[in-house]
Amino acid sequence: MTPLLILVVCSVMVATSFLSGIFGMAGGMILVGVLLAIMPVPEAMALHGITQIASNGWRAALWWRHVQWRVVAVFVVGSGLALAVWSIWLFVPSKPMALLFLGVTPFLARLVPEGRRLTPEKKTHCVAMGATCMSLLLMTGVAGPLLDQFFLGGSLERRQIIATKGICQIVGHGIKLLYFSALIDQVGTVDPLVAVLAVAAAMTGTLLSKKVLEAMSDTQYRRWAGHLITAISGYYVLQGSYLMVTS
Repeated sequence: MTPLLILVVCSVMVATSFLSGIFGMAGGMILVGVLLAIMPVPEAMALHGITQIASNGWRAALWWRHVQWRVVAVFVVGSGLALAVWSIWLFVPSKPMALLFLGVTPFLARLVPEGRRLTPEKKTHCVAMGATCMSLLLMTGVAGPLLDQFFLGGSLERRQIIATKGICQIVGHGIKLLYFSALIDQVGTVDPLVAVLAVAAAMTGTLLSKKVLEAMSDTQYRRWAGHLITAISGYYVLQGSYLMVTS
C-alpha cells in the first residue's frame, strides 16, 4: 500500500474502533467493507483479523471486571467445532458473496421469533452461536451483527455485553487470522508496518470511546445499536447484490 492509502486505512481504523468501543459492534462491519474494496479477500481478512483482535482486546481490558467467563468458555467450544469442519473444506468466498452474507445475516437473525432466539443465558445456545459466528467470520470476516443480536436479546447490561463480546471476538478473529494466513492455499499476508499501525489505530479508537460509553444509558445503547446495524446491513445487501449482478 502507498503511504497515502495507509494513512486513510489507519484513519478508518481509528474511527471504526471508536464506534465499536461505544456499541461493541458496527465498526468491524464498516472496516471489513473498506478492506474488501481495496484488497484481495485473504489479505483483507488477515488485516481485519489483526485489527479486530487489537480493538476487542483493548476493549475487554478496559472492562475486564464485567466479562462473563461462562459464556466465553461455551462459545469457544462452538467456535472450535466450526473450525474443525471448515478446515476440511478450506473455502474462500468471493467479494460479492462476502458482502451479501455480511448484510443479510442481521436481517435473518431478526426473523427468528423472540421465543426461539438464542440467548447467552443458555449453554447450548452459546455453543450454537459460537459455531455459527465462526462460520460467518470465515465467510464474511465479521460475525458482530449476529453476535450483537445474541447479546442484546439477553439480560446482560451494556458493560457486560461489551466486555464479554470482546473476548468472544478475540477468539473468533484469532481463528480467522490463522485460517486465512496459514490454512488455505492462497494465504493472505500483511506488511509488518501496516500491522503495527493497525494495532495502534485500533487501540487509540477504543480508548477514546470509553467516556462516551460510560455516559450512555442501557436504553440509549440498545436503541442506537439497533439503528446502526440496520443501516450498515442494508448498505452491504445492496452493494453485494450489485456486484453479484455486474460481475
